[in-house]
Amino acid sequence: MTTALDLDFVRQQFPAFSEPSLEGQAFFENAGGSYMCQQVIDRFHTIFHERKLQPYYAFKASTDLGNEMDQAHQRMARYLNVPTDEVMFGPSTSQNTYVLAQALLARMSPGDGIIVSGQEHEANAGVWRRLTSHGMRVLVWEADPITGQLDLNTLAGLLDDRITMVAMTHCSNLVAEINPVRKVADMVHDANAILLVDGVSYCPHGLPDIDALGADIYLFSSYKTYGPHQGVMVIRKSAHAVLEPQSHYFNRDIPSKWMVPAGPDHVQIAAANGMLDYFDALDHHHGGTDDAMRPRRVETLFHQAERDNLRVLLDYLGNRNDLRLLGSNDPDNRAPTVSFTSSRLSATDIGQKLAAQNIMAGVGDFYAVRLLETMGVSPEDGAVRLSFVHYTSRDEINQAIAALDDIL
Repeated sequence: MTTALDLDFVRQQFPAFSEPSLEGQAFFENAGGSYMCQQVIDRFHTIFHERKLQPYYAFKASTDLGNEMDQAHQRMARYLNVPTDEVMFGPSTSQNTYVLAQALLARMSPGDGIIVSGQEHEANAGVWRRLTSHGMRVLVWEADPITGQLDLNTLAGLLDDRITMVAMTHCSNLVAEINPVRKVADMVHDANAILLVDGVSYCPHGLPDIDALGADIYLFSSYKTYGPHQGVMVIRKSAHAVLEPQSHYFNRDIPSKWMVPAGPDHVQIAAANGMLDYFDALDHHHGGTDDAMRPRRVETLFHQAERDNLRVLLDYLGNRNDLRLLGSNDPDNRAPTVSFTSSRLSATDIGQKLAAQNIMAGVGDFYAVRLLETMGVSPEDGAVRLSFVHYTSRDEINQAIAALDDIL
């Protein structure tokens, strides 16, 4: 088993890298949505051509689609190290959190509390904050205004015997520091509450071992993880007591449906197998076997490839006194989602100039308006975000640095 990522093999799995209209352009807005791997496209092709119909009937095309959907649940559960009946697919993570808020509200009483971190994407902030209109307490675990970091001592001061849940991100889509989820989970469980973790910005860099993390609810988006546009939701049995089922009444006892109000998106769920086909192929190519450690090997391959490129970019930004890096400069404890502001140019100007030099970067508030305000950054202009993943090459990192040198 080699731990050095074969980048040529990786990029061959993504049609975008051979697309003539994208030639010469370096993609640095992966945090908003990654490229889709060929394996997912192949799954879509087969489904749309052969079995775009209702699943689970006796005829073969229907049975085949139902089997693919079941396999997606089973295989996703294996990668996340949870039982199959704890994995659900919904339209998006934003919609999944909305549904969860309704489920939690139904089991809460006025005066019960929720703690929400100050690092959150609005999808994991607004739905909880709005519960105050129903008499619930919503306490904010504020981020540091300079670093954007979360302090566990601050959380400890907020926990009390009427806190039902703590909602936090695995890593922010703005400051990108990887939060100590296991430590937080232990604190939250000691207070007899549950922990919900938004993993949207973490999972593109390797699907985590959720059992080891200790989260009671874990959410991420497959379209940011090389797959179809949907949200993946893990609800551990430890969270069932505080959640009211949100499905049709006759689906309340079906594990894959009890927290999904509408019918499942058959095509998207079945096509999610393509993500796992890619991860399997990647591990096999690097000498791995089909064993329980495959998910951890894939995660390691991603992290090591990304960390080397991240160190180069952070070193460059750290040597410029006209730029403010949002978040830590430690490549060992952050995702390769790098946001910054300039004392000389607006984020919008920088984004336009980068685009002119074939750097596809993000600019704006990234739905993290509250965190920007905490850190003293105007959401109207926002920040520049260079977000990359394991398929990003060193040449593309250098291309981005050269463009910034020219612009700034």
